[in-house]
Amino acid sequence: MRIVRYAAQDEIKYGILKEDTVLGLKGSPFQPEQGRGVFELDDSESHLKDVRLLAPCLPSKLVCLGVNYRSHAEETGLPIPPLPLIFLKPSTAVIGPEENIVLPALPKRRVDYEAELAIVIGRVAKQVQESETRDYVLGYTCFNDVSERYAQRDDVQWTRSKSYDTFAPIGPWIETEVTPDDLGIESYLNGELRQSSRTSDLIFGIDRLISHISGIMTLLTGDVIATGTPSGIGRMNPGDTIEIKIEGIGTLRNYVLDHSQGARF
Repeated sequence: MRIVRYAAQDEIKYGILKEDTVLGLKGSPFQPEQGRGVFELDDSESHLKDVRLLAPCLPSKLVCLGVNYRSHAEETGLPIPPLPLIFLKPSTAVIGPEENIVLPALPKRRVDYEAELAIVIGRVAKQVQESETRDYVLGYTCFNDVSERYAQRDDVQWTRSKSYDTFAPIGPWIETEVTPDDLGIESYLNGELRQSSRTSDLIFGIDRLISHISGIMTLLTGDVIATGTPSGIGRMNPGDTIEIKIEGIGTLRNYVLDHSQGARF
């Protein structure tokens, strides 16, 4: 099942995507008092071409992983960490499919794409055992961990480099029926393949990540865990189109603008 968040006729709501039809939901699929997966249709239907897909969730936080693919560790020359290397992105960085990544006004900048599988939390998760983690997952989506490399190099910690507005594209929907442990993951820059790997190359897998992170901080419904990127990261420039494709989920497409161009949807 594909869960979407969309705008139609001046209304923003959640829905279920079936082929090219969006079926409206009553309320939100994130209802902590009722648990995960409470879906009640509201009898509205829209054709996909008549709606605008938005970021499929509104996370209170995005917990991201650094150096979590073996190929990326080799590419960057970084050691494999003994524990998951986590950092946070703010919710204000989130954008949805077909929206613009706006490059910040900086004297020097190199802004890179990073294709990632994202986990969307469906139940409040705290101190979760690895054997129980899938019960807390609503589904999975595509994520682009946009990163400014000069700030990342200069600051030692990564908050500034990862947190500019528009630096967390996510979407196009939440897929609830995919098994995430061995999915193909790719990025395309202007139609050219740049990254290609499988989630089986993750150093720390889905269960370990949810258990580890929920042991540090409570994960709320709609929160996102971005699981890290494989090798092949690279620079984006104004006018570029970047696509993140994950097997069994779909394609997240965004457009790159300079700060002087403003934002367009």
